[in-house]
Amino acid sequence: MARSSTASVFARAYERNLRALTKATLSNSKRIAGQVQRAAAKRLKPPPGKGDWLSGMAMGPGGARGYHLFRPAGLQLKPGERLPLMVMLHGCGQTGRDFAASTRMNALAVRQRFLVLYLEQDRLAHPQGCWNWYERRSGKADAEAATLMAAIDQACMLYPADRDRVALAGLSAGASMAALLATRYPNRFRAVVMHSGVAPGAAKSPATALGAMRGQNVPPMPSTAVGKAMGAAAVFATLPPMLVLHGDADAVVAPSNAVNSAAVWATALGAKPGLSRNMQRGKRRSMRVTDFKRKGRTLVTLCEIAGLGHSWSGGASKLLFSDPEGPDATRMTWAFAAAQFKAAAKA
Repeated sequence: MARSSTASVFARAYERNLRALTKATLSNSKRIAGQVQRAAAKRLKPPPGKGDWLSGMAMGPGGARGYHLFRPAGLQLKPGERLPLMVMLHGCGQTGRDFAASTRMNALAVRQRFLVLYLEQDRLAHPQGCWNWYERRSGKADAEAATLMAAIDQACMLYPADRDRVALAGLSAGASMAALLATRYPNRFRAVVMHSGVAPGAAKSPATALGAMRGQNVPPMPSTAVGKAMGAAAVFATLPPMLVLHGDADAVVAPSNAVNSAAVWATALGAKPGLSRNMQRGKRRSMRVTDFKRKGRTLVTLCEIAGLGHSWSGGASKLLFSDPEGPDATRMTWAFAAAQFKAAAKA
């Protein structure tokens, strides 16, 4: 009887523990599911801006990639009219919505009448949401670039985007991917903007990417072909003009990458540096600006921003990777792109 009683006590204790464990597991599952749902809802929630936040998905060699396109409200297009397209590539730890909120590019798009395409990295492709710009040896970077081009092509087909007026802009890993896209598909873009990115050609693998971020890998200068230095499909002088923005207090991506980016791009385009000048508006951070020109036309502009860390300069306050005290990178990005659209139209 004693053994039976003891067994019964253990059985009841086991059942109680099992019920408690089951209850805790179900409760935890519901909590996790709720967090996932809230995160998904936040990602789909439109960022600030008077217009439509349109979702899409494209397939390519690198798999599927989502995107969001911002279309300003109240557009009244003339018959056959198509609008400029600004392609935005977020940084690690961001989404397209985060990038839109930080840069406030949508508000500028409303005033200047252009479309904005935010490409989205899939967390299955990279758990931190980084673009795989450095995976050149494995071919993963080129496959991802081709997939992003498929998304851009799809957006141009579905919406009134002018294929002859497309510009690229990215932050951090997005800047490095923007440079890769511009070297792989140079004739598809009129301008490219690198903000706090790694110099083109400085990395070909995860190991070399870390060194490049620290400024340890200097990309080789191209001689007669861009492809030798940056793995580009283009030949000499076919790359789109570039604007380089970088903070001199960046502790994530070494500021030397900005100098190297401008130098390798300018060399490929046959552009020579002019005298640097200091600029400051109001109480915003100052910056040193250097233009690289060929036959009187500015093809590369380097902006080194004093005191700026690894953040979008002039971005919205209280957001990650966003510094409201810096010069307005959003306005500079659009002004640079618009100037290249105009120059190309005259050519």
